[in-house]
Amino acid sequence: MEYAIEMRRALHKIPEPGFKEFKTQAFILEQIRTYPPDRVTYDTFETGVFVRVKGLTGNRTIGYRADIDGLPIEEATGLPYCSEHPGFMHACGHDMHASIALGLMKRIVELPVMDDVVFLFQPAEEGPGGAEPMIKSPLFEKYRPSEMYGLHVAPEYPVGTIASRPGVLFASAREVHITIYGQSGHAAFPHLTIDTVVAQAALIMQLQTIVSRSINPMNCSVITIGKVDAGIRENVIAGRAVLDGTMRALNGEDMEKLERRVRDIIRGIEASFGVKIDLQFGNRYYEVVNDRQIVDKFSSFVKMNANYIECDAAMTGEDFGFMLKEIPGMMFWLGVDNPTSGLHQPTLNPDESAISFVIDLLDHYFREYV
Repeated sequence: MEYAIEMRRALHKIPEPGFKEFKTQAFILEQIRTYPPDRVTYDTFETGVFVRVKGLTGNRTIGYRADIDGLPIEEATGLPYCSEHPGFMHACGHDMHASIALGLMKRIVELPVMDDVVFLFQPAEEGPGGAEPMIKSPLFEKYRPSEMYGLHVAPEYPVGTIASRPGVLFASAREVHITIYGQSGHAAFPHLTIDTVVAQAALIMQLQTIVSRSINPMNCSVITIGKVDAGIRENVIAGRAVLDGTMRALNGEDMEKLERRVRDIIRGIEASFGVKIDLQFGNRYYEVVNDRQIVDKFSSFVKMNANYIECDAAMTGEDFGFMLKEIPGMMFWLGVDNPTSGLHQPTLNPDESAISFVIDLLDHYFREYV
């Protein structure tokens, strides 16, 4: 579908951070406004968009969500339509997600299906999280679907492959931000200081014992400290240190246990090293839990038309979980055949033939099987 590929390349040029997707929203609205207002209605929410395409009967409403934000990554693909925004890139495939939604919308406007179809162009999936405020908006009740669908590109799978599973597909995820306060001073006189680097190192090692000693080994959880910062030069003991990371778990009970154990360990580090620690948890993304009946229906359809894989659950975080707590539905992986460049990498370059493949697939599914 040439239109959808054109949309993807235009969106790929303008990646924007969460809740600042102003150009992206304007571009999406430009497309929507070309359709007859008696067939297509819409409302904006922050930098997102709700869209309803009226069906032939409108007895039910099917929801389809596409996230639209980019990442603070410098693109290194060398594509002729690479990012025009320095330091930002669609390195998680959200340009693909949005263009698939636009292409599917065009198809359904031109050839109506029986049910109404609602498209949710959602901001800020990468953070701070756009799904929760979007579904808490009064507008969500106006557009509320009876079931929800969403996808995510998967570079490791070939084009023509769909992968999903009933139950938990993606983990619950939460950011953790820790600031350690001590007393700086000369490196020659450590006894006159409170060294936050030593406390930081001990804390990092202690945090890594939580999963191995506090979580059932049959369950999956992970704590990752992805960013550390301390000190101003080599001969000054740091009076402040910062750690940023994420916690992930496949069930809510384990996530709560991770949080408790982080608090416990921090109290111990404070007592052991004489530091003061400020702990802040970021927004929690709930697990993405696919409805079993909907997955069974969708997977049976896919098996007749494409390659379907029942995949393992992943520790990926996705705020689509907020929507699936409200509405039964499912998310699936879409193969885009770029195995040498994974998600969040500066060389990610999905195979665009996946766009037409999945638009045809979903159009057929919404038309005859939903």
